[in-house]
Amino acid sequence: MPADLAVIGLGHLGLPLAQAAVAAGVQTVGYDTDPRAYAELAAGRTPVEGSLTASDLRRMLSGGFRPTTDPAELGRIRTAVICAPTPLGADRTLDLTAVGDAARALAARLRPHTTVLLESAVQPGTTESYVLPLLEEGSGLRAGRDFHLAYSPSRLDPGNRTHVYANTPKVIGGLTPACTESAATFYGRLTDKVVRARGPREAEMTKVLETNFRHVNIALVNEMAVLCHDLGVDLWDVIRCAETKPFGFQPFRPGPGVGGHGAPVDPGYLPYNSRTPGHPLRMVSLAQEINDRMPQYVIQRCATLLNEHGKSVRGARVLLLGVTYKPDLADQEASPAREIGARLMDMGAQIGYHDPHVLDWRVRELPVPRADSLYEAASSADLTVLLQHHRTYDLQGLAVKAQLLLDTRGATPAGAAHRL
Repeated sequence: MPADLAVIGLGHLGLPLAQAAVAAGVQTVGYDTDPRAYAELAAGRTPVEGSLTASDLRRMLSGGFRPTTDPAELGRIRTAVICAPTPLGADRTLDLTAVGDAARALAARLRPHTTVLLESAVQPGTTESYVLPLLEEGSGLRAGRDFHLAYSPSRLDPGNRTHVYANTPKVIGGLTPACTESAATFYGRLTDKVVRARGPREAEMTKVLETNFRHVNIALVNEMAVLCHDLGVDLWDVIRCAETKPFGFQPFRPGPGVGGHGAPVDPGYLPYNSRTPGHPLRMVSLAQEINDRMPQYVIQRCATLLNEHGKSVRGARVLLLGVTYKPDLADQEASPAREIGARLMDMGAQIGYHDPHVLDWRVRELPVPRADSLYEAASSADLTVLLQHHRTYDLQGLAVKAQLLLDTRGATPAGAAHRL
């Protein structure tokens, strides 16, 4: 059965796109090269934690969404969007393996006049130097002449109820002006505003700038957190005051580390592109170094607090609250909680955890005891550490019950806990 759209890659990018398309009345199929994704969807479960709820998925399926493992479906669509994951490799460059697999699967069945879009986070130049040759070689068609090709960076913010797919502007950069307009026609069905970039590289670099902007500014406030603690200054009050400035300032807040799917990208390191200028973004590298230090700083603060109260980390009962990377979501992608838990275990602490969204949590493949009663667990723990502020937590009540509370999110009332 023909469809308007094929979403290739049913993960944290692809499923929300498919959800928005189905809601807009677009006939949508979902294809993933990993058969486990299809198996999860067929069982009524989302293959990625925190991407969609079971009720969201049921509404999509009843609205006509068809997950499939049959690549032949890719030959019967008008628009294909590649949403394959691009995890960071050991050398901190993005792994494009899944993008390549998706492009090859599509190329073998690509028809003339199809619009192909890439939404995966990639280094600038990927659409033209990596995806385009795969599509052309596998199909025998020419991009810009026989089919349209464009890049559009994803701007998903999971859990954000204010800025959703429909009211978040979509940036598009096509290989040719006609490619851009074809992409704009498609995205215009899903979102209120389309922003045209000059080309794919400008659209790709938009994603780099947006992601690195977040990481650099988080690194700044993380360094400010350490400095303010050493100077006896309340950073959270400083931020409260600074954010009253109506221009030239955007508030960011420190935390125990940076998680999520939006990894910082340094376009100075592009191993497959001979035209790379070779000038790394030093500020991005430094920001990553600072943010990577935060879990260790949290451990240092834990040890100091316990020591000040006559206790050692070795043998101490430590309760970790909130192990996801974002509040009110189940997604644990790159959450600093696991590193913090591992370091505490290495120091001999007895760790437990509580998270209303995570029923089973493991550190180094070892199960961590989950607290059934939050208040009882906090009152019996030598130290309670708030790593993620879920809205269900009554932090004022928790501060009363906990023997010792370290708040890494600045969410507790002033004076109720030790803050990062």
